[in-house]
Amino acid sequence: MQIATWNVNSLNVRLPHIQAWLEKTPVDVLALQETKLTDDKFPIDDLREAGYHAVFNGQKTYNGVALLSKAAPQDVVHALPGFEDDAKRVIAATVDGVRVIGVYCPNGKDIDNPSYTYKLEWFGALARWLADELSRHDKLVLTGDFNIAPRPQDTYDADKWEGRILCSEPERAALQTLLDAGLADLWPLFEADKEGRHCFTWWDYRNGGWARNAGLRIDHVLATPALREVCTGCKAHVGERGRKRPSDHVPVVADFDLG
Repeated sequence: MQIATWNVNSLNVRLPHIQAWLEKTPVDVLALQETKLTDDKFPIDDLREAGYHAVFNGQKTYNGVALLSKAAPQDVVHALPGFEDDAKRVIAATVDGVRVIGVYCPNGKDIDNPSYTYKLEWFGALARWLADELSRHDKLVLTGDFNIAPRPQDTYDADKWEGRILCSEPERAALQTLLDAGLADLWPLFEADKEGRHCFTWWDYRNGGWARNAGLRIDHVLATPALREVCTGCKAHVGERGRKRPSDHVPVVADFDLG
């Protein structure tokens, strides 16, 4: 089973990229972020033609998430329970016995911005809900754009980024809370295979981020022990960043040998 995540930064713009990528990389589940489409505009028919079911939670211009899956999704959740939020950031479903939660976590803007407080509160709500989900699902994947680089080596310049937004201690502590709840970051399991561009998942459009390989690892696949034990790979498909009119993120794919 292959489960992937991709912040596409506008599904309307990037739909041809997704279709082409799925044709050559037919993953079982793909979590999308920043679809930036209201639900009535979601390209259900195009994705059905590609062989995928779709559940989604969208809004105009900002945010928006979706799960694409070959098998029909079950027990769909469209928001963080008990957390009032106009931003569409969460979609979850069970696919072939695996619970998949796709998230587009808040950016926070700056550590002195009110959005930073919202980000930490949002992560707190996610952790509370996750505890309930983990009590019911042995096989669970939490994936998406977390807007947090967990370690100094997940940035192209640790001296520049340490303590800043995406790399502050409270943000990293919030992510660690999810790991402490019983999830594993699958990326480090296969770190020896990664170098150069393959160390990151996002490159800023500004200041020649891609050309300079000025990237960050902020897109993650976290999994329960039952899935960690059968994970056979986790990598970024960095070639997608080199396309014409690309997203600033690339897909991250985790492989599981479920027998």
